[in-house]
Amino acid sequence: MKKKDFAFWTLFLPFFVLLGAVCLHSGFVLAQEEGGSGSQASSVLATSDGDFPGVRVEVLELKRTGGETVTLKFAIVNESDKSINFGYNFGDESRAILDHGSVGGIYLIDASGKKKYHVVRDAEGKCLCSRGLGKIEPGSRMNLWAKFPAPPDSVEKITVVIPHFIPMDDVPISK
Repeated sequence: MKKKDFAFWTLFLPFFVLLGAVCLHSGFVLAQEEGGSGSQASSVLATSDGDFPGVRVEVLELKRTGGETVTLKFAIVNESDKSINFGYNFGDESRAILDHGSVGGIYLIDASGKKKYHVVRDAEGKCLCSRGLGKIEPGSRMNLWAKFPAPPDSVEKITVVIPHFIPMDDVPISK
């Protein structure tokens, strides 16, 4: 290798390595956006506005899981110019101390079966759901979850109720 060729590769090799890394990362991000191996679901099953202007909720998944439960995955999207504090806003009012900073106040309604499904609780009364939450900053989103007792297999769609948002009817339950 000539000195001139060596100098060229010494100067530009880091550039080509960086370019390759950017291209690989771009392909990974594109795969996530198209429903690849990313953590966000590829489609929204239901969406709702609510009490906070510029804030919406998106149901990403409602799926039957082991142990006779269903798991709800959803996101709160804050497109407002104010922070949204969890505090007691999304907890079960009757369990205020246990539900501070959680989404324990969410429930499901099976209208045809006339049944309401509350979030599953552990032996101490704490919800099996997103907990220890602070706030959602303006212009951001937060992915959240909650587990519920499973309705009968014949129930294929259900209403999702999240405090401060309009109830979302006919959300499909996947297997």
